[in-house]
Amino acid sequence: MKHTHLLHRHRSAFTLVEMLLVLGIIGLLVGVGVVSFGGVLESGKNKTALGHINQIQSAVRAYEVDTMKLPTTAQGIGILVEKGKLKKMPLDPWGNAYHYRKPGTKDKGGFDIYSAGPDGIADNTDDVGSWQL
Repeated sequence: MKHTHLLHRHRSAFTLVEMLLVLGIIGLLVGVGVVSFGGVLESGKNKTALGHINQIQSAVRAYEVDTMKLPTTAQGIGILVEKGKLKKMPLDPWGNAYHYRKPGTKDKGGFDIYSAGPDGIADNTDDVGSWQL
């Protein structure tokens, strides 16, 4: 009788193959999530840069109203902090200083304010600038 009782016992554990399959699916889902989240972060950094650029652009216009001229490229946007138009100069989301150029290459009659973007190299395709506002 003991022998028959042992034959009818059901095992309720996962096999190694089932465990590996589940772990593989979880790993795949985590990988897809990380890639998607990376795109969201980069988009957020671009929007943050555009917000800073908008703030700096407003300070440049306030400086222009007070002095009747735009800052020169040589003065740069550091003059805005000296003259009290900005409390401090923000860094872009990638940790670099913003660039100012007068006359601008994108806004020929005015000025360009821009970030060098994720690669930190100015004047290439990943720049984020006032021309995008």
